[in-house]
Amino acid sequence: MAIASTGFRELRLDRMSRNFGSHNALKEISLTVQRGEFIALLGPSGCGKSTALNCLAGLLSLSGGAIWLDDRRIDTLKPEERGFGMVFQNYALFPHMDVRRNVGFGLQMHAVPRAEVQRRVDEALDVVRLASQAGKLPGQLSGGQQQRVAIARAIAVEPPLVLMDEPLSNLDAKLRLEMRAEIRRIHRLLGSATIYVTHDQDEALSLADRIVVLRDGAVRQVGTPQELYRRPLHADVAEFMGFRNALAGRLVAREGAGVAVDCGFAGPIHGQPVDIGDAAAGAGVTVAIRPADLVPAPDGPIEAVVSGIEYRGESYFGTATGPGGQELFFRADQPLAPGEAVRLGAPAERVLVYEGGGANG
Repeated sequence: MAIASTGFRELRLDRMSRNFGSHNALKEISLTVQRGEFIALLGPSGCGKSTALNCLAGLLSLSGGAIWLDDRRIDTLKPEERGFGMVFQNYALFPHMDVRRNVGFGLQMHAVPRAEVQRRVDEALDVVRLASQAGKLPGQLSGGQQQRVAIARAIAVEPPLVLMDEPLSNLDAKLRLEMRAEIRRIHRLLGSATIYVTHDQDEALSLADRIVVLRDGAVRQVGTPQELYRRPLHADVAEFMGFRNALAGRLVAREGAGVAVDCGFAGPIHGQPVDIGDAAAGAGVTVAIRPADLVPAPDGPIEAVVSGIEYRGESYFGTATGPGGQELFFRADQPLAPGEAVRLGAPAERVLVYEGGGANG
């Protein structure tokens, strides 16, 4: 039988909290993860995502709340008693042990019979496609192969949950893309749940069934990759999901389902309200636009001066400065010279508007 995960229905985080002295690193995180789900914890450095993973693994104790695996409370258990698989950022392989011994190390620590250890190690190496490398030392392997060994070691214990802490950050761009596909393939093959920490939105979008965005130790939004990409619910989430243009302005008017905003440019910017409640004309708002959606247009409302441009294959991406000193990020089909005046605009359906942000003009 192929290696598989231990059966369970759901993992439940119930107001999970962790304090370091007076610093609240995690603030009552609640989340339910179903068997077979791939969850990405996404956010900037210091947001609490690795702390959350270490609390799940049992490497850090909770300051409050509880963790449940089905009807069993597990936050009181030692790390080895939880039975989770862990893949670290630095692989954490033993350099003096060959691949086979590295993969079987956790099983031996649990006093699994030798024949069973051999069976599980063989199956785990088959899953990660490294059976032919079983006798090599980690130093004889590429970075991608070492990461596969770390994954094999994690899945050999047949865990109900696999925890991954930025496992691709030490790989080059080509290997990261290859390993994304491998991680997703292995996840589907095992049928376990995976919780994956990353600060890379592309990784989260390509791998996860659901993304949990953290900021300052709190959950800001939970949703599918499509939901997070198309309609982040808060301005800070939008910024992290690629809306690099965040422009302060004042609400001018509501226009059916849309709004017009004065950001101090030649004309109003039209967009879709996301988090402005019943704000009236004159209220301070923030306009969020992705660089790929802000393009040169003869009648564009934003007058700017190009400060830099770079070629990225099918398009050029540039930076520009607005009349109030705003830094703008845009896309163009043709090269523009630094110092060149340009007018920029974006389709109203691709512009999101959030409450707060002050005013211009």
